[in-house]
Amino acid sequence: MGVELVTFGCRLNLVESEAIERQALATGLADVAVINTCAVTSEAVRQAGQAIRRLARDNPDRPIIVTGCAAQIEPQHFAAMPEVARVLGNAEKLDVASWRALANSNSLRGAGQTDEPASKIVVGDIMQARDASPHRTQALGQHTRGFLQVQNGCDHRCTFCVIPLGRGNARSAPVDEVVAQARSLVQDGASEIVLTGVDLTSYGREQLNGPTLGTLVGAILAALPELKRLRLSSLDAVEVDDELRALIAGEPRLMPHLHLSLQSGDDLVLKRMKRRHSRAEAVAFCEEMRDLRPDIVFGADLIAGFPTEDEAMFSRTLALIEECGLSYVHGFPYSPRPGTPAARMPQVAGSEIKERAARLREAAEAAHARHLGARIGRPLSVLTERGDTGRAEDFTLVRFGSHVAPGQILPVTAHAQAGKSLLAA
Repeated sequence: MGVELVTFGCRLNLVESEAIERQALATGLADVAVINTCAVTSEAVRQAGQAIRRLARDNPDRPIIVTGCAAQIEPQHFAAMPEVARVLGNAEKLDVASWRALANSNSLRGAGQTDEPASKIVVGDIMQARDASPHRTQALGQHTRGFLQVQNGCDHRCTFCVIPLGRGNARSAPVDEVVAQARSLVQDGASEIVLTGVDLTSYGREQLNGPTLGTLVGAILAALPELKRLRLSSLDAVEVDDELRALIAGEPRLMPHLHLSLQSGDDLVLKRMKRRHSRAEAVAFCEEMRDLRPDIVFGADLIAGFPTEDEAMFSRTLALIEECGLSYVHGFPYSPRPGTPAARMPQVAGSEIKERAARLREAAEAAHARHLGARIGRPLSVLTERGDTGRAEDFTLVRFGSHVAPGQILPVTAHAQAGKSLLAA
């Protein structure tokens, strides 16, 4: 009789889903399903539709509420589904008043009994959103790792990306509020905190003389000496400020694992994407960070089959994995999104996109295997998690042969590789 949440997409959505659940339960809303959607790819939108239909089949009398980026961008699409009772925008989903109104509503209906599509939509203009209150996970924090949202929205307009239409303009949570939420996570038992946002390295930049991400990271570490680990989610290399560089170099509690939004290894494709870095700048950044922190490892997002990409352009993306020394690669096939400039560019044939994406995944798996192999026999410091697994400082997944309690930081030597993880000796 509670609230069932199904979450798609990024870590930010996971954080917000916990906030949704807390707010919905606090208002007395019960026996509903909430789908928190993602709009990054058309596949993510399709999967959300599948989940809605499955939930309706399993429990046709239970109302289904759809929210998240896809709901913000395509509210009519979801409102037209007979299984859907309400569509909430991204700002509305984090407003307790929205959940209070739903709890007091007598018009929520199950599958096949819903209102006219237009009356289901509660979606405002996300470009007018100003709230940047930090949100955090709770359940995860009680065990090992807590996620803390410090930033939302994006002021950049990459030609392939629909997320600004779903998240609005960049806005940052105040430093003191973030520190207070981080302290609460540590008090709940989090040994590690992960800072997350839509465009994390733009933190504070929408303000005149505002704080930088480095300022925020430094404030958290200074205020919480008891915090064992601080980790950053996806970064834009050209926006990493000098204070953050200094912390990466000299603060052992800031984890030596950076995930970069690179997208391509070809300069012309990067220009057509409206990215803010060149191939040479990406390589130089990784080299600089290794000089500052020799144990650092890198992950990256890379896209295969962007419009106008030819084989030579794609080969430069594949080569970037080795030139940057990437250990974790999220490879995506390009997916045209409605309303983006890239969707109007000359498209690569679907069969070629699929083939290149497969090669990208193969190169990513080989890079990760090399990363794992290089760590066999080396000492690792592992934060244990539920399920007898843990993460090393560089985010290497380690599996234990016997039960270990979560929330410990253990010295470990791995003796073998098992798939995408290491086995602890």
